[in-house]
Amino acid sequence: MNLEAIRKAWAALQLTADIGPIRDATHYSRMVELADALVDSGQAGAGAGLEDLFVVVSELIADFDRRHFSMPVLPPRELLRFLMEQHGLTQSDLPEVGNQSVVSQVLSGKRQLTARHIALLSSRFGVSADAFIDKMIDAA
Repeated sequence: MNLEAIRKAWAALQLTADIGPIRDATHYSRMVELADALVDSGQAGAGAGLEDLFVVVSELIADFDRRHFSMPVLPPRELLRFLMEQHGLTQSDLPEVGNQSVVSQVLSGKRQLTARHIALLSSRFGVSADAFIDKMIDAA
């Protein structure tokens, strides 16, 4: 393994993209900007030229997010309400749960999310399925 060649390539990459553990909000913004640019260029997808770089940058961002931005611990219906608000969604915008009436029942606590709902919402919002499981039910 040629560590000197790796060192030189790393130094060049650092000058160009500043890849590395995210240290502060400014660096975080640059990494998000890089991830967005990779997606916008079409180079971030499976089999694309910069897919691996996108994965590395995304993991750096996710690590910073985990350390600095905690997800509120809420009952599942409140978490769903929070995510809807954050994404500007109405009750009609959640086909993963059902029609507007079903979503209303879930948000009012009259109906629980099913395993299917949880799997689909977890995928849509990139949130652990565990976050949608009512801990009060599990404790019983």
